[in-house]
Amino acid sequence: MKIKIIEHFTSLQGESTHAGRICNFIRLAGCNLRCNYCDTLYGQDFSAGEEWELSALADWHISTGVGLIEVTGGEPLATPAGAALCRALCDTGSEVLLETNGSMPIDDVPPEVRKILDCKLPGSGMAEYNCYENYALLLPHDEVKFVVSSKADFDFAADVIKRYDLPSKTSNLLVSPVWGRVDLQELAQWVIDSRLPVRMQLQMHKVIWGNKPGV
Repeated sequence: MKIKIIEHFTSLQGESTHAGRICNFIRLAGCNLRCNYCDTLYGQDFSAGEEWELSALADWHISTGVGLIEVTGGEPLATPAGAALCRALCDTGSEVLLETNGSMPIDDVPPEVRKILDCKLPGSGMAEYNCYENYALLLPHDEVKFVVSSKADFDFAADVIKRYDLPSKTSNLLVSPVWGRVDLQELAQWVIDSRLPVRMQLQMHKVIWGNKPGV
């Protein structure tokens, strides 16, 4: 089975509860959403990239000696072989992360994969595409990420957390600022004042290398 990828590389995990760990990344081609703050515009086109056999990608991962790998995009679940790639990587015995925009069903993803599920907020322009049915499928090792561009976004995230009782499903609830749009001290204060069981995070890779591909 083949799959189209934009890039694959080894770096530090810049986000999630795994931030700071050495991690391999496979970025799949194509995304079904168009968030207005997207920082991977080069990954949106389904016709871009290069075809790889799933087994070749698994072999590349093994050859690096890295035990953690993330499948990202684009939107990896908008590609029919996305879940199959996750299975192939799980079969290497590695920890597998899947970053997904939250608009596609996650029921075909192997349960051992640690899903990082975005909840699109109004500031993204894509909130209407959230697949809220996914929240019933979350496992304790999964994560839900809210990318905030305003106080209104933060309030929307707080409502989703409460309405779907997300703390009962996973303790990994992440709040992240849209790069360059939110004052970090303000976001920190919103988190503190909310008393929600969330973790504020920054995009470590952008702090270190800036906003560019391959990091």
